[in-house]
Amino acid sequence: MNEADALDLARSAIWAVVIASGPSVIVAMVVGVGIALFQALTQIQEMTLTFIPKILAIFLTLIISAPFMGSVIFSLAQLSYSWVETGF
Repeated sequence: MNEADALDLARSAIWAVVIASGPSVIVAMVVGVGIALFQALTQIQEMTLTFIPKILAIFLTLIISAPFMGSVIFSLAQLSYSWVETGF
């Protein structure tokens, strides 16, 4: 294994993490902006109003997108195991 192979493996791992976490991050961002807009319009500054809906939305997104996230991680594992098997 040389430096190029190590960098390629690291790049694949980072890309897999970005792709797998994308749905949760996007939902958290959309819900956060929506709650901030609601708070700005109604002038309600309750701290729990920001956390509870965002946590619930992220959990629902994790439940829905779990097969997708698993397939991304599984493909990364297959790629890294195939590199080990073939000797890079």
